[in-house]
Amino acid sequence: MTDSGNNGASSRDRSTFGVVFLTIFLDMVGFSVIFPLFPDMLDHYLKVEELRGGGMLNDFVNSIRGSGYSSDNTSFRIETVIFGGCLGTLFAVLQFLFAPLWGRWSDRVGRRRVLLISVSGTVLGYFIWIFAGNFWILVLSRLVGGIASGNLSVATAAIADVTPRKERAKGMAIVGIAFGLGFILGPAIGGFSPALDLAGDMSEASFFGLNPFSVPAIGSFGLASLNLLWLFLRFKETLPEEKREKNATIRPGIFQLGKVENSAVKLSCLSYLFYMISFSGMEFTLTFLAVERFEYTPRDNALMFTFIGLTLIVAQGFFVRRLAGPLGERKLAFFGIFMGIIAFYLIAKSSSGDAGADFFVGLLLMSAGVAFISPTLTALTSLYSSESSQGFHLGVFRSSGSLARAVGPLLAGFVYFEFGSSVAYLGGACLLFIPALILVWVPQPSTD
Repeated sequence: MTDSGNNGASSRDRSTFGVVFLTIFLDMVGFSVIFPLFPDMLDHYLKVEELRGGGMLNDFVNSIRGSGYSSDNTSFRIETVIFGGCLGTLFAVLQFLFAPLWGRWSDRVGRRRVLLISVSGTVLGYFIWIFAGNFWILVLSRLVGGIASGNLSVATAAIADVTPRKERAKGMAIVGIAFGLGFILGPAIGGFSPALDLAGDMSEASFFGLNPFSVPAIGSFGLASLNLLWLFLRFKETLPEEKREKNATIRPGIFQLGKVENSAVKLSCLSYLFYMISFSGMEFTLTFLAVERFEYTPRDNALMFTFIGLTLIVAQGFFVRRLAGPLGERKLAFFGIFMGIIAFYLIAKSSSGDAGADFFVGLLLMSAGVAFISPTLTALTSLYSSESSQGFHLGVFRSSGSLARAVGPLLAGFVYFEFGSSVAYLGGACLLFIPALILVWVPQPSTD
């Protein structure tokens, strides 16, 4: 009887890992698919507005043209940095607001119901993007997608529900592998899809709003629909009725950090916040730096993100899963931060003259650094949380990361725009000393 019960639990756990893996993977695809497209997107929607007699996007670009940093690459349009930063920030602000909402609601009603609703929103967001014939429909699709993508806190809480304490970092490393794979497929879909322009192949395309970016939207829509179907058929509830927080207060944002009573959870969230401000800003401006310094095409950018994603997978799938036990999550987090400092310094000084050697070593260290940081700080937050507060605490944790992704791209974009890429990346390296100092005060928890 016991063996049967254990087998049932094991089967449920494997199913949970599979569904959550796909959910997080597709959220990362949705977040990153647009990265290689930003320079071309700005040009496309500016042309659309010009044909229609102008618009707000044209007015915005004209108002800042000529006021920023002057690049040696005369074909590089510096305005794309601000454009990309604003659009990326919009998506992340919504993640920031809604991650604790989804997480805390799942503490009250269970993980399954909330995941079904939020993934349905992801599907809707991609569907709208397919027909984004003008800029504001694109913005609407990112609004819907950003609201739904807050389900990361729910997915992470589901992993915590079925993972023993001593295996928590390994479980979160699985989450990290999903991030890495999403970081490969998302930019790959975005980078290689411009060769398939539905608007160029079909005379009726513009009437339906089809555009050069409809193909990556269709690919993302198909993947998200598959995820929804698998979630509906295979995901079993991981939070039993008796362990739910019936009086959970549903409020948005890291502003709930003051409600977190455990100081280690607070400090883990703050460390993650400052780390991700730096990392997300540098991550987001990579495509612009690559275009400016190395004249990368969307396909080149896709290959660059593939390299980053593969590094994430290897670092989290091999090193984190094997080192978390003997070394502890806290030490691995320190290693990740200092790898990031070296990485941003190397990227700041990279140039086409060294054949991009410093650039790729920097990318390697940057990817390995975040591979160490994300699962270890997530595990620290989870290990210091009770079963009834997992969704809430991990929601605040994810919300801190989402706030960072809202601040980071915009901050890095403006610094890049005003002072150039070298100053932006050196500033990112200096900023990483803050999370390292905060982490000093976070003790290594017991996993017994």
